[in-house]
Amino acid sequence: MSPLPASLLPTLAAACLYAVATVYQGIRLSQTARPDKRLLGLLGTLAVIAHAIGLYSQLVRPVGLGLDFFNAASLIALAVIVLTLLATIRIPVENLLALLFPLGLVTVLMAQFVPSGTVQPIVEEPGILTHVMLSILAYGMFTIAAFQALLLLVQDYQLKHKHPMGLIRNFPPLQTMETLLFGFLWAGWALLSLSLITGWLFVENLFAQHLVHKTLLACLAWVVFSVLLVGRTRLGWRGHKAIRWTLGGFCLLMLAFFGSKLVREFILHI
Repeated sequence: MSPLPASLLPTLAAACLYAVATVYQGIRLSQTARPDKRLLGLLGTLAVIAHAIGLYSQLVRPVGLGLDFFNAASLIALAVIVLTLLATIRIPVENLLALLFPLGLVTVLMAQFVPSGTVQPIVEEPGILTHVMLSILAYGMFTIAAFQALLLLVQDYQLKHKHPMGLIRNFPPLQTMETLLFGFLWAGWALLSLSLITGWLFVENLFAQHLVHKTLLACLAWVVFSVLLVGRTRLGWRGHKAIRWTLGGFCLLMLAFFGSKLVREFILHI
């Protein structure tokens, strides 16, 4: 009988904690009541610790980092949840956790139980690791911005039709939600800029056959977010226009990372 993988128990613990936190927050919001912020933070913190422990043993391999499709999704989800939990200390974004805890639950289980495709380990060189870390943080920050944009869209719709649901009643004012969205966008844009710069500096050939689509789509996403932020600063863009540009840039960025990994690992096997 083969021994259990070292990641199994922490993965299951993380999944259970994410599930408990999701159910608790869902029940409280359905009752038009705010969840206890300390309890929600405790459940989230325990979940991300277990998540990190399980994912570490899946990522770190003798020949480098095994950042396959599902491990990458799990790592980005972990980064997103950690960033959001830290943000809740100072700003009112705990409603985002109602969407992010289920994301953590799904990705941690997929990384553990779904077979990975063909993937080349990432060499653990400082420059490459810096580029990878900045990329993951950028994707994480833009994921938060995308979820914030979706919540803003729902909030705007509900307020215009004058029948806000329980979740919406616990939201900050619309203007505060929009300010938070652009705060996340500025942070994500800065991280993506640094990611692209470190890529140029440390990746041997960003336009190699297996990287060209990822590079071009990431650069296009950077342009989209840059236009959006200039539009906000110079032209006062807001509302549905800001939401559309945010979601469009996010789709390009996710296609750059996950689209290219999906094709390479499961179709081309390179």
